[in-house]
Amino acid sequence: MAVIRINAVGERPVLHARLRSFDDGIARLAHVSGPVVIMVHGYKYQPGNPNHCPHRHILSLDPQHMPWRAPSWPRQLGFGLGRRDEGLAVAFGWDARGTLASAQARALAAGRALAQVVRSLHAQAPARDIHIIGHSLGSEVALEALHWLPAGAVGRVISLTGASYQSRAAAALATPAGRRAEFFNVTSRENDAFDFMFETLTRSPERGDRAIGQGFEATNAVTLQLDCLDTLEHLAQMGHSIGLPERRVCHWSSYMRPGALRLYKRLLRQPERTPLPLMQQLLPEVPARRWSRLLSLRPQPSPMPIWQRI
Repeated sequence: MAVIRINAVGERPVLHARLRSFDDGIARLAHVSGPVVIMVHGYKYQPGNPNHCPHRHILSLDPQHMPWRAPSWPRQLGFGLGRRDEGLAVAFGWDARGTLASAQARALAAGRALAQVVRSLHAQAPARDIHIIGHSLGSEVALEALHWLPAGAVGRVISLTGASYQSRAAAALATPAGRRAEFFNVTSRENDAFDFMFETLTRSPERGDRAIGQGFEATNAVTLQLDCLDTLEHLAQMGHSIGLPERRVCHWSSYMRPGALRLYKRLLRQPERTPLPLMQQLLPEVPARRWSRLLSLRPQPSPMPIWQRI
């Protein structure tokens, strides 16, 4: 098992709480077999801040219950099991505190730092799969990195209720690296209030632009709306059971929902069993309209029984 913690300091990647360069840390793990999964947190985290450090929370194998109880991303994605082929987990931190607009600007710089990490990993083992999964503003980090990478450097990008504009995603997927990558846009109407806040408090690249939570279309992309019962039914038929939505408003359900991280584990570790064209064919093409969940008068479905929550 290998988990390496790297932070962006401006546009420069450094090892977390270490004096060595990140290249030295990566070189020591060059022998690790299996895929590389780069995990990028979202808004309000700050590496080294005792109350908001992602390396003590979602990016840790054993998260502390601060600022709230949350699952371990690396453990749920298949790391920490002691298997020789489990691969390399990269916990990528960046300063996401402050105003939403200032954090968005730092996300772009962090994306260029992330690109340096991916280039180093890709140069070491060009045939090894490298994937990125990011939540909220972490999608901005991942999309920016694609602008600075060669074709084939990244296999799959999973955006969890991403705080990014549709035009930003389209531009990133039009780059050499973006055209070769597969983009999974995980959304939920539970996140509508946060999408609206993102659009209100940040400047859109284009007039009339909308957050990718409203959907996104590209030949190498698919949108998974996790509070859509049709989507959940199709995923279950493919062997990916996910708990029913429990809230009308939630920014974290894309990884807190029972079964969600298990789905992402399969997307990242078994791409041959989760082909993008099949998911594009089976899943609904058009997401539900904004506010449809918040304004619905229908009773919410019952949550998954406690014994199924893994």
